[in-house]
Amino acid sequence: MMLAYFDQFASPTLLGLPLVLPALAAPFMLLPTTKRLIQNRMATLTSHTILMITKQIFQPLRPEGHKWAATYTTLLLLILSMNLMGLLPYTFTPTTQLSINMSLALPMWLSTVLIGLRKRTNDTLSHMLPEGTPGPLIPMLIIIETISLLIRPLALAVRLTANLTAGHLLLQLTSSATLYALQLNMAPFALLTVTLLLLSLLELAVAFIQAYVFVLLLSLYLQENT
Repeated sequence: MMLAYFDQFASPTLLGLPLVLPALAAPFMLLPTTKRLIQNRMATLTSHTILMITKQIFQPLRPEGHKWAATYTTLLLLILSMNLMGLLPYTFTPTTQLSINMSLALPMWLSTVLIGLRKRTNDTLSHMLPEGTPGPLIPMLIIIETISLLIRPLALAVRLTANLTAGHLLLQLTSSATLYALQLNMAPFALLTVTLLLLSLLELAVAFIQAYVFVLLLSLYLQENT
């Protein structure tokens, strides 16, 4: 029974081939597109929302960091689409896999560090040692700051994985309890049904929030190095 709860996080296969790559590409087909000069309401709403979120993220950044707007917006849409896709029946959520989240977080974090080392070497290295630090504490603080810098991509990936995994497990457990209560009595069934609906709305909000937080933290890292 316990294995059945975690089976939803296993990468599905078809004829022995993993379906992770189609799952990563499928969300882009859900975005509304149009070839007409005048867009429909859904495409207009999507474009306006994307533009508003992009302005919110990149407004505090210096002009040098604005060139990353298209890349970060695409990453936001990718993560958001994969999170939402996992709420549909008979689907797989790629962002519940730590390896996939690390493959998204590590290159983006590393690019911000390399940009800082290339363009603002002194400012980037100065973050390793706060000003006015006593001499005996300098080696220890350098080690601590270096570890905190290197652990950033892992923190990004673990945060996204843990929140989505916990939400999906909670939905699975509540659904199982609802079906069990249906067989016994209608009163607990009604209460659990309301709880399941609220959890579904919460998981929908988590899908949006975690995608936004992932890209927002990357933009903060970029702000430190541009």
